[in-house]
Amino acid sequence: MTEDTQGASMDRILQEISAVGRKLEGMDNAMVALTAETRSMRLEIAGFQSQISGLDHRVTTVETQAASWADRDQELLHLRSRLTDLEDRSCRNNICLLGISEGIEGADILSYLRDMLPKLTDTTFDPPLEFRRKHRLGPKRQDGKGRPRPIIACMLRHGQAHQLLQTARTQGPHRLGTLEIRLSADFSKETAERRRAFLFLSPRLRHLDVKFGLFKPARMWITKNGKSLTFYDPEDLRTFLEGLHDQTQTMKTMAHPPPPGCTGPSPGSGPARNCIEP
Repeated sequence: MTEDTQGASMDRILQEISAVGRKLEGMDNAMVALTAETRSMRLEIAGFQSQISGLDHRVTTVETQAASWADRDQELLHLRSRLTDLEDRSCRNNICLLGISEGIEGADILSYLRDMLPKLTDTTFDPPLEFRRKHRLGPKRQDGKGRPRPIIACMLRHGQAHQLLQTARTQGPHRLGTLEIRLSADFSKETAERRRAFLFLSPRLRHLDVKFGLFKPARMWITKNGKSLTFYDPEDLRTFLEGLHDQTQTMKTMAHPPPPGCTGPSPGSGPARNCIEP
C-alpha cells in the first residue's frame, strides 16, 4: 500500500470519526432536551397530582356536606312536623265561625258570641261560655263586598269547644235569622291543606264504593272489601285509588269482555299500593 493510499484511508477514517462525533453530539443534545422535557413532564404530573388531591379533598368535603345536608333535611322535616303538631295542639280550644256578617257583632264581639252561640246551637252552658281571645281572619275589606271573614274564637274551656263542635257535626249548618252559620275546628295551615286534599278525593271514594272517614288532625280512614286502611298523606291515598280504579276496570272487563276487534286492559293490572296499615 502506498503512502497516498494510506493517507486517503486515514482521511476517510477521520471523516467517519468526525461524523460519528457529530452524531453523538446531536444525540447528547437530544438527551439533554429529553431530560429537560422529562423534568418538565414530571413537574406537570406533580402539579396534576396536587390538583387531583385537591379535587379529591373537595369531593370528599362535598360528599360529607351532602350527607350532612340530608341529615339536616330530615331534621328540618322532623322539626316542621313537630311544629305543625304543636300549632294544632294550640288550636284545640279554637272554633271557627263562618257566615257571620261583617259588623253584626257590634263593638263587643265577645258579648255577641257569648249570647249568640247558645241560641245558635240550642244548648245551655254551665258555666257560661268564656273566651280567651277572638279575631277575624284576614284584612278588612274596604268595599264591604264578598263573603264575610271567618271568626276564630279561642275558648277558655276545651270541653265547651268540643261540645260546640260536636253539636255542629250532628246538626250541620245553623240558621240564625237570615244567616247560615257554620262551626268548624281550627287547624294549622299545613294540616288544613292536608284535610282539604283528603276531602277533594271524597267523590272518588264514593264512586268506588269505599267507606271513609276523616279524623283529626288529618288522617283518612277507609274500608274496602272488609279491609281497613289509614292514610296520613293525600298523595298516598290518591295513588291507592288509582290502583283501585284500575283493578275495578279490569274486573269489569273480565266480567264483560269487549266486543271483537276491541281491546281492554290486561287482567291483573293496577295493584293497590302505597297504603299505610293502621
